[in-house]
Parts: sequence; C-alpha cells; structure tokens
Amino acid sequence: MRQVDLAARTIRLEPGTTKNSEGRTVVMTALVYQVLAQCIAGKKHDESVFTREGKPVGDFRKTWEKVCKAAGVPDLLFHDLRRTAVRNMVRRGIAERVAMMISGHKTRSVFDRYNIVSEGDLRKAARKLEARVEPAPEPAAIARLERDYSHSSAIVSPLSAPVAKSGEIN
Repeated sequence: MRQVDLAARTIRLEPGTTKNSEGRTVVMTALVYQVLAQCIAGKKHDESVFTREGKPVGDFRKTWEKVCKAAGVPDLLFHDLRRTAVRNMVRRGIAERVAMMISGHKTRSVFDRYNIVSEGDLRKAARKLEARVEPAPEPAAIARLERDYSHSSAIVSPLSAPVAKSGEIN
C-alpha cells in the first residue's frame, strides 16, 4: 500500500517494477480511486493492496486465463489491455505525449505500434475535415467576386486598375 496515496489520488510505480524499469506516478481516475479505496480499507500501511483471504495476490495468470475463457475471449492477454488503453486515451483527446507518460512508453516508435489507426479512425478524420462553420461557397459565386487589388504594404504597392483587370498577374 506504500505506493497508493488516496489523498493525492496517485499510484507511484517504483523504478525497477515497470516494464521499462523507470518509475512514474499515475493519477487515479474516479473509478480506480473507488476500487482501490475498497481494496485498502482497514489494511495497514505495509500490507498488499490486493489480497485474498488475507494473503497477497501473486501471480494471477491462471485466474486471468479462466476468466477470459468464461467470458468467451480465451486468447486475450492481459498485456493487450495496454494497447486498448493507449487507443482509448488518444481517441478521447489526451495528448499523445501525456498518454506515453501514463502508459510508460519511452519512445515514439513503440507508442505508435500500440496506437493503431483503423479505417474507422480515418473515416472519422474525414468527417471532421468536412465539417465547416459555414457552407463552402459555390465555384460560380467565387468567380463572380470582384477582386480588390488596392491593398498595399511596405513591400507591395497598389496595382493600377488596367493591370489588375488584365489578369496578367493571376
């Protein structure tokens, strides 16, 4: 329980205990907070967070395998959830650098292998590109617009009307 700080709503992953061996602090979501608060209720500071019949839960792979078979996903690996977490964070608009910090990815190349882009992602991006604040003008309406060449700056002087209307500069 030394790694869980309910008051700060953080979990401290100690160096050497993570896949990349680097320590980091993760901020709890409300759901994680609720679950961990129940898990540590009444426990002493030196006890394990996850226990069964008063004993620390160690290797959970056999239980994971049984639960996955019962749920109809016998080939689901616990590590697969990391990819799901990365995709969910990015899809919810969490900055990729922040998602990398949370997931513990040290390099962009490894993070990108977890952040798989699907056809659905591409379709969603296309819809966002099509969304406009105002409708696009028709090409015929654009052609009818009168061009104004009277602007000037320290670099450009206004064009004379005959040059502007000749079309030589367009």
